[in-house]
Amino acid sequence: MIDVFIKTHFSAGHHLRNYPGNCEKPHGHNWNVQVTVRAAELDELGMGIDFRTLKDAVKIIMDDLDHRDLNEHPAFRDKNPSSENIAAFIFHALEKDLSSERYHLHAIMVGETDNTGVIYRGKTQN
Repeated sequence: MIDVFIKTHFSAGHHLRNYPGNCEKPHGHNWNVQVTVRAAELDELGMGIDFRTLKDAVKIIMDDLDHRDLNEHPAFRDKNPSSENIAAFIFHALEKDLSSERYHLHAIMVGETDNTGVIYRGKTQN
C-alpha cells in the first residue's frame, strides 16, 4: 500500500447555526485541505495515481467552494458547514473520480487553521 496526497486550500465564509458563541456569526476561513488516495499497487510508470489526475479532480471541488458563503451552498442548506461536514462533502464529491482497480480515495483532511482540523475517511476504514 502507498498513500499519495496533495495539499490545497480554499477561502470561504460560513456560520454555524445555533452555535452557542461567536461562530454563529458570519466569518471566514482560509481552509486547508489534504486529499489522500491509497494505492494497492503501482502502475507501469511506478505511480500510485498521477498527481495531475488527483489535482484536476480536486480543483473542480475547490472551485465550487472557493469565495462563497458555504451556508448558501446546496450541500449545506440543511446542515452546518462545519469542518466535519465539509470534509465529508469533499470526500463524497471525489469518491467516484478517485477510484479504480488500483487505488481509492482514502481520506480528506480539512483544517480551519494550521493547528486544527478533521480527517474524514468515509463510512468504512480503508
